[in-house]
Amino acid sequence: MTSPEPVPFFDGHNDLVLRLLRGSVTPQGVVDGLPDGHIDLPRAKAGGFGGGFFAIFVPSPAGASVDFDEMQKPQYDLPLPPMLDPAEALTTTLDGFGVIEALEDAGALTICRTADEIDEVLKRGERMAAVMHIEGVEAIGPDLKELHDFHARGLRSLGPVWSRPTIFGEGVPFRYPSDPDIGGGLTEAGKALVKECNALKIMIDLSHLNGKGVEDVAAISDAPLVATHSNAWSVCPHARNLTDRQLEMIADSDGMVGINFASAFLRPDGKMDDDFGLDVMMRHLDHLIKFLGEDRVGIGSDFDGALIPKGIKDCAGLPNLRTAMRDNGVDDALMKKLAHGNWLRVLRLTWGQ
Repeated sequence: MTSPEPVPFFDGHNDLVLRLLRGSVTPQGVVDGLPDGHIDLPRAKAGGFGGGFFAIFVPSPAGASVDFDEMQKPQYDLPLPPMLDPAEALTTTLDGFGVIEALEDAGALTICRTADEIDEVLKRGERMAAVMHIEGVEAIGPDLKELHDFHARGLRSLGPVWSRPTIFGEGVPFRYPSDPDIGGGLTEAGKALVKECNALKIMIDLSHLNGKGVEDVAAISDAPLVATHSNAWSVCPHARNLTDRQLEMIADSDGMVGINFASAFLRPDGKMDDDFGLDVMMRHLDHLIKFLGEDRVGIGSDFDGALIPKGIKDCAGLPNLRTAMRDNGVDDALMKKLAHGNWLRVLRLTWGQ
């Protein structure tokens, strides 16, 4: 008897679009295979990476990027980059939409607007399933016109901030050790953004928001609370991670969390160092399941945007994660939930499907 095919992973966050925006790779290269990075179609098929949220992100100006060397120290507090120029952010964001559409035209992925579409693409396994996501919405003005334009183009998820301020709120810095209770919450424009996202059925991502911002979203939103790529603060006390109080809020809303593969948000010492075992990820998994339950946890890799544990390396290494999960007591039913079932569940609730 042959063993069943492993259930595919659906991922809460990746930054492949940013690689293409920087011009280092092409859509056809993603189809044919790339020499480096974390995601391409051949490796996705080999590792069971079925797709996920493809983030459109506008990088900070040169000299204001995240300093990985600084994050290898026992303590660090990286300054937040300044607010972006809205016109430049809009240009780059529109280019990001074009990149995702070009990837679809090349045959690398299928843009999905419903949970059923994601499910169908995962079952076929020929392309990656892609949800359009914006990380840090500097391209959206206070009248929210661009939000409606982006939704018409396929946007179904957004994070109001990356780790820098916007007109909508404040993000958390890359600070260790620290809790996320840093700075103010949503502005009045941010509160209006949340309400309009609810009306349009656009998912709101809590990752990168500070503690007050998360509280504000929870008080306003009528949708499940979701952090697409965050970890447990009790295991790694980094400002980017979620406290037990925040996990309880997410559980109460019937939301979920995608485990971030970024080394600094996994390791208890907060270092951006990829030399550690996957047992550390299992500690986060166990803690998240303890507070959220088995129906509210998935993965949010941050592929192509972070330093990933050596035991995984790229999306072709996901079988190693499966093995670690199996060794940690994850059975077939729970594996299906953690791999993609929980994402489909929360998206159906959020998108009203």
